Amino acid sequence: MNLKAHIRDIPDFPQKGILFKDLTTLFKHPEAFNKTIKRLADRYKSFEFDTIVGIESRGFILGSALSYALNKGFIPLRKPGKLPGEVESVTYKLEYGTDILEIHKDAFPRGTKVLLVDDILATGGTALGGATLIEKLGGEIVECCFIATLSSLPGEQRLQSRGLNYFGLINF
Repeated sequence: MNLKAHIRDIPDFPQKGILFKDLTTLFKHPEAFNKTIKRLADRYKSFEFDTIVGIESRGFILGSALSYALNKGFIPLRKPGKLPGEVESVTYKLEYGTDILEIHKDAFPRGTKVLLVDDILATGGTALGGATLIEKLGGEIVECCFIATLSSLPGEQRLQSRGLNYFGLINF
């Protein structure tokens, strides 16, 4: 199955000049979404890690389904003010501005091996922000997992320069 065929382009979103890869069209297609989760679960079933951390919001969709498929826990990285407990936060740069992520300070014990999950790798800002929070809590990132990577943007190079392993199921 060609998973790329289930991802649509939205020009000028969220601002002029950005070509947004919309994965909601893949998520709503049962066969494509099931195939995505199956392929990722097949990849990660032999990896040694303790939990999955998913980045708001499409990383929640992917991370929850993958957590279920692999029988792993799921921890959310949220936008500010959404988590009820004491949090750590980080401000990070996006392709089109800055944003903030938060995680509960007691999300996992030090030394926890984490699979960091989001839908797409573009500039790498969000993934690096998530990685910073995980490492701040003493977590070890085994890999950063994405449905899609955008080779024309610097995300892959930025993760590599931080020494982070990553995987994208689809490359644009």
